[in-house]
Amino acid sequence: MTDTSSYSGHLIDYACDDTKSLGRNHEESHPTYRNEYQRDRDRIIHSAAFRRLEYKTQVFVNHEGDLFRTRLTHSLEVAQIARSIARELRLHEDLTEAIALAHDLGHTPFGHAGQTALNNCMKDFGGFEHNIQSLRVVDKLEQKYADFDGLNLTFETREGILKHCSILNAENLGEIGQRFLDKTQPSLEAQLTDFSDEIAYNNHDIDDGLRYGLIRIDDLLKAELFRSQYDIVNKKYPGLDDKKMIHEVIRRMINVMIVDLIDTSRENIAAANLQSINDVRNQPQRLMAFSTSMSDKKLELKQFLRNNLYQHYRVHRMSKKAADVIESLFNAFMDDTRILPTEAIEHCNRLKDRHGDRGVARGISDYIAGMTDRYAIVEYERIFNPRQLSFVNLIP
Repeated sequence: MTDTSSYSGHLIDYACDDTKSLGRNHEESHPTYRNEYQRDRDRIIHSAAFRRLEYKTQVFVNHEGDLFRTRLTHSLEVAQIARSIARELRLHEDLTEAIALAHDLGHTPFGHAGQTALNNCMKDFGGFEHNIQSLRVVDKLEQKYADFDGLNLTFETREGILKHCSILNAENLGEIGQRFLDKTQPSLEAQLTDFSDEIAYNNHDIDDGLRYGLIRIDDLLKAELFRSQYDIVNKKYPGLDDKKMIHEVIRRMINVMIVDLIDTSRENIAAANLQSINDVRNQPQRLMAFSTSMSDKKLELKQFLRNNLYQHYRVHRMSKKAADVIESLFNAFMDDTRILPTEAIEHCNRLKDRHGDRGVARGISDYIAGMTDRYAIVEYERIFNPRQLSFVNLIP
């Protein structure tokens, strides 16, 4: 049988090559008609954690509206942007897609507010970082395969999932955390996916913020990146209605950011005279980058969103309620683990046998982080609402 699954001949010399992967934690035979990174992508898509992303939101709580972006739609948008960049730079598209689809698997319900709240709850038990939790999901928490826990992904996909990591945590992660100690770089596929994430959420948060009425076009004109594309659209399509105007501006913003990232990165790569993936890893800094001009514009836009969208009082109200739900659930479970569902109790007990109270807390954080927005709210109601005393209502 001829194996046609690899397209290494298409790749540039310093791209990740699926035929030269650093491997998996548990050895497996090579997949038939797929390359190793395709197998990673497929396992991610078929995971329970990936399905739950449909009901976890970015900025807005899931039940606030059906049109807002969820972690799932965001991950798909990141994958689309990342694959386009990878194709142009002759990097590995399948690896890029796998990283993009998995990068948010460890996020809590209620977006960043949930993560902050859970990290506060875990401050005496090792803290909570969503990047490490994403790795924990694919390495341990997914329970589907007979031969191993987790999804048993390749090193390169796992490396890309772990975008950020504290030195303290890196010391406990073995080979996958070593680059944070050695100050070496991840693959270009991992780097470009990180930037694709930023391109996607900045522009799509604008779209959601405008739709929700938290920010206005007139206010956004203070940000040069938005204003420059708005002026182009307004000149070409005078009198265009707001819905189409917003879409036209945002798609142009995404485009100019992608083009700038490709052009700047290509210059950096050429100057580095790369010959192999090891040359990428040994660079003093990342080669994927925006130009100085684009970085300044992006920073200005980011500051605008922080001041006008993420800190808007209506968002803060949602965030405050979300934090209260997370903290209340965590404290209730820590006070009495018997109110957890049976599977979660068993998970906590296994971790307690190895790590004591720290293990119990980690098990509880695993349970809470895996919740969707809606499930967290329902679970809160089951535990704290006196009207939910019916036995039927208590069953998760």
